[in-house]
Amino acid sequence: MSLARAAHSNARWVAHRRGFAAVSSSSPPPRTGTVGPYQVFDRNVKRIQKDQGATRDGGVRSTTVDYVRDEVADRMMERFLDIKRKFNSVLDLGSGPGHFTKLLELDKAKKSIMVDASERTLHRDPDSEFEVEVERIHAEEEDLHRIVEPNSQEAIVSCLSLHWVNDLPGVLVQIKEALQPDGLFLGAMFGGETLFELRTSLQLAEVEREGGISPHISPMTDTRDVSNLLGRAGFTLLTVDIDEVKVAYPSMWELMEDLSDMGEGNAVIGRFVALD
Repeated sequence: MSLARAAHSNARWVAHRRGFAAVSSSSPPPRTGTVGPYQVFDRNVKRIQKDQGATRDGGVRSTTVDYVRDEVADRMMERFLDIKRKFNSVLDLGSGPGHFTKLLELDKAKKSIMVDASERTLHRDPDSEFEVEVERIHAEEEDLHRIVEPNSQEAIVSCLSLHWVNDLPGVLVQIKEALQPDGLFLGAMFGGETLFELRTSLQLAEVEREGGISPHISPMTDTRDVSNLLGRAGFTLLTVDIDEVKVAYPSMWELMEDLSDMGEGNAVIGRFVALD
């Protein structure tokens, strides 16, 4: 699929979309994970990036770069509608301003609980009208167990936020523990060859000018990793899809500008701050 912007340099966004990940009442309850000693991302930097992106030019620039998240939310909703069940509430983890929640209709859910680590992103669109009742909670995705009780949620969705958590296995365990028996988890995260072209270009430039490379693009999970992690967390009836969204940019500078406005800048600990 191509979301046209211009036609010189492409950026690939590869989303692992997980559907029909359900909790079985017979699944052994794993222990709730906590963030381990190995930190990949600076979560404070990521929160600042998202806050700045959501408020730049009064939030106007942020809304113009919703195209990737809106596209993935649309594809997630197609899968969600395949589930012939009505939910009293859906927890939207890493919701942003509500890319998925704004698609919910009353015949599928009565309420959405939107949770995001960036308060400014969460409240970016205060005048948005949702068909379902909405509750907003400012909280870290990695601290889900602090804001919801075990076995309390009918459904949890996550649209393009889990690729920034440090302890993905632990977060998946928290999601599983928060779900009721036979609860649903539906999520999407960037993975695989996402931004491969940008990663390669930056590495070649840095080798030429600095004599080595440092991380400029976040490490990504692959399909096998996702399947294994979901299984280890106690989910059953797993389905893992790979979707590719292609967006064309005039050059890498326009791409990097959009990434900044999305709040998707580099937050890897030990990152090289500038490439002069």
